[in-house]
Amino acid sequence: MRHLNLFLLVFILSGCSFFGGDEKEDETIGWDADQFYAQAKGALESGDYDEAVELYQKLETRYPFGVHAQQALLDLSYAYYKNEEPEAAVSASDRFIKLYPQNVHVDYAYYLKGLANFNKGKGFTQRYIPTDESQRDPGAALNAFQSFSELVKRYPESEYVADSEQRMRYLRNILAKNEVHVANYYMRRGAFVAAVNRARYVIENYPRTPAVPDALTILAKAYRVLEMEDLSDDALRVLELNYPNHPGAFDAKNVKVK
Repeated sequence: MRHLNLFLLVFILSGCSFFGGDEKEDETIGWDADQFYAQAKGALESGDYDEAVELYQKLETRYPFGVHAQQALLDLSYAYYKNEEPEAAVSASDRFIKLYPQNVHVDYAYYLKGLANFNKGKGFTQRYIPTDESQRDPGAALNAFQSFSELVKRYPESEYVADSEQRMRYLRNILAKNEVHVANYYMRRGAFVAAVNRARYVIENYPRTPAVPDALTILAKAYRVLEMEDLSDDALRVLELNYPNHPGAFDAKNVKVK
């Protein structure tokens, strides 16, 4: 019996070691805020974004009101962005904007929020191989445009304004082209009034974008099918005057009305 009890004791102790041996000990126990921030910043600068996110999260949890709290939250947003976690990056940026609206770097929070939405849903292929982004859900593009726009309006002297405005021009073109895709879809389905509304929206809200002549073409075609000849002729006249070589004018003139 003594041997059996000794065997059971050894088995229990070794079992505890076996089941607990793979658990990683938290080496950050006992770290102060300065050590957390230094290690997190080092991980961020070296490109270890997983480690940076983990350390910044722990820093925020353990020292939410410490001396590094503001910068750590902004760095966390950037770490999320670089780690391809756009929703988390936007959330962290929003928290920074809400908690520290007077911070000298709050413009950067708006910029990061825009960047996160700008790249949202883009995998490796979309980033390095040309694709038609206007075919994608425009939600992220619209959110990015709004973030960049707010940055430009609130902080016109910010160093991020020039890049934000360039991205906004690109996004306006994407959003306008997306509306044209939707309008063409309605045309194919025979929903001509809906197509007219979408095409007018492009002309009124996205002037001077490459999508405008296509929107005018849709207007001319849809109005002709709806037997609204005066409006169709007006759209066609504007199209021919401003875009004389656009093939849409020929197409609109040859629309067959059933």
